Amino acid sequence: MTVNLRAIRGRLLARAGALGIAGESEEAIIDALLEREVNVEPPTDEECRAFHAAHPDAFRAGALIEADHILFAAREDAHRSALRDFAQQKLALLQHGEIDFADAAKQWSNCPSAAVGGNLGQLTREQVVPEFWQALEEFGATGIVPQPVETRFGLHIVRVSRRVPGEPLPYQLVAERIAAHLAEHRLRVALRDYAHALLHESLEAQSHAH
Repeated sequence: MTVNLRAIRGRLLARAGALGIAGESEEAIIDALLEREVNVEPPTDEECRAFHAAHPDAFRAGALIEADHILFAAREDAHRSALRDFAQQKLALLQHGEIDFADAAKQWSNCPSAAVGGNLGQLTREQVVPEFWQALEEFGATGIVPQPVETRFGLHIVRVSRRVPGEPLPYQLVAERIAAHLAEHRLRVALRDYAHALLHESLEAQSHAH
């Protein structure tokens, strides 16, 4: 389902107006509305322990990944859908061997690493944004990651050339990190569902009006 961001924003502001929520800017009004209307329970210790057990490779000290990437920068969220399709098309060319990865990076990438064929060198968890590292951990192999990796910067085609797994970290050392990750994910889902519910209500009201 394609998300109409302008329509959702309009519904959020309309909902805030109906509830008498005011603010210095539209962003402040929306923030106040969501804080009031969207409540998310924090993850339990049991849930955090289960996540730790299910993702042992995600919690290691000294883990290194050597990788190259091609970045398709996202300047506006509204263009992300088209950018995903574009990145997927370029990924297919690489997967079929129709172009060399380094040559593709020099031609297509919006990252300074394009000058060196997209090479990022040795990466640690702390050197990249969480969503990038998580995607490479979930891939768990070497070669081209089979789907574009989406981050706040845009879409990345990534090739992993080497992995050094590092030492596993005990649950006690990563419990807070896991809880924060699960809470953030739960909040994103709740916000998305709330916004979509408002938009659905608006569409239903319009259909009944006709």
